Amino acid sequence: MKSVSTTLIIAFLFFAGTPQVKAQKKLDQQTVADLQTTPKYGFILTTERHFKGVLGMYDLLIENGLEIEEYEIVVKGMVVKALTKGSELEAFFEKYKGKIKVSVCSVAMEKLGVEAETLLDGLDITPTASVRMLQLQALGYNTLTY
Repeated sequence: MKSVSTTLIIAFLFFAGTPQVKAQKKLDQQTVADLQTTPKYGFILTTERHFKGVLGMYDLLIENGLEIEEYEIVVKGMVVKALTKGSELEAFFEKYKGKIKVSVCSVAMEKLGVEAETLLDGLDITPTASVRMLQLQALGYNTLTY
């Protein structure tokens, strides 16, 4: 009985400790058609995890045949520090340069002590993240907040 309990505990710890990534890989035709009616996307986020997730969403949309007119990520908060030269995100972001616009909140930069010249190449600075998101909504973008 003790070995059965031990086996169950080990199995539980193995499966509980193993991250299961369950991301959608295929979009149905109706979803693609609906999304194609407004091919501009805007996201506002504050974490590195969400930044990587939104880049992954770009890949998902492209892989499912969507034609993307504009795709913009507006960043504020601590993720701003992760978008500097020499960071882990520098190599990760390289694939998306020229395809995705990233706007960095100048207020967050000031509060976190991040200088413009230390940001990754190709990023834009916006005066305020919230106002930029309102602007994207006014321009007809599909928007999400993380």
